[in-house]
Amino acid sequence: MTEAASLPAIHYGVVDMAVASGHDGIDLLRGMLERRYPAPPIARAMGFNLTEVAPGFAVFEGTPTADFFNPLGTIHGGWTATILDSALGCCVHTLVKAGQGYTTVEMKVNYVRALMPETGLVRCEGKVVHAGSRIATAEARLVDGKGRLIAHATETCLIFDARVPAAS
Repeated sequence: MTEAASLPAIHYGVVDMAVASGHDGIDLLRGMLERRYPAPPIARAMGFNLTEVAPGFAVFEGTPTADFFNPLGTIHGGWTATILDSALGCCVHTLVKAGQGYTTVEMKVNYVRALMPETGLVRCEGKVVHAGSRIATAEARLVDGKGRLIAHATETCLIFDARVPAAS
């Protein structure tokens, strides 16, 4: 039995902010991989999931479907941008400490080839290029099962204090 087969089914939801902000980012993401915490609902809606994390590194995999066709019959660039943004943001998330949050402030996507449902499973790897105390930059590549580049992107994230105030 593989490790993935021994895990419970993926469930989707939102981690309570007090819980999320109480963990280092990598610990929270590992908890999602281990199914202790829910995956975000957008992952279900878009048909992709986080599959791997390490410090400064995150991988998403998914299979786009015809549900995401644009008027020309190819997968809409928004699907591609969303999986890229997820890998870019989560690789930064692996470096934030308990009590910190982050948000995307800028993203640049380069589309290299059309993405079709018959492309099958795609893999998106994000890695941090630089992380300071307030700003982090990252890059990501989306490839098909043959290793062909579909799109690549860069992103800048703002790191901020996200501690939840104590109840009075």
